[in-house]
Amino acid sequence: MGEPGPLRVVVAKPGLDGHDRGVKVIARALRDAGMEVIYTGLHQTPEQIVDTAIQEDADAIGLSILSGAHNTLFARVIELLRERDAADITVFGGGIIPEADIPALKAAGVAEIFTPGAPTGDVVAWVRAHARQGIGAA
Repeated sequence: MGEPGPLRVVVAKPGLDGHDRGVKVIARALRDAGMEVIYTGLHQTPEQIVDTAIQEDADAIGLSILSGAHNTLFARVIELLRERDAADITVFGGGIIPEADIPALKAAGVAEIFTPGAPTGDVVAWVRAHARQGIGAA
């Protein structure tokens, strides 16, 4: 069996949050590191994100949320991945997420959370080390 090829990462902005500068920075950093990046754009539903990840045979999903709806939207993405037998897709996230919410998100299956100021090199290194490991790949 040969090399598995470049990592495929879907990056998405779930919910009504219209701020996409940070997710575009992460998408570019992952792309520049040799990963195949599929950016779904703004205002995606969890169903759209999971559909895209499955259709694109993604290794990971990166969610960016600044709206405060992270507990609901991240959990729904995880739930849908499990329902659709796609729990092998690693989920990570970033945005304005209070430190107090991070343990519950990780317990729900989000592998890692990056808060504002996280160096893009750290995100790239983490994705390289943890993609293809599935939900809860911390």
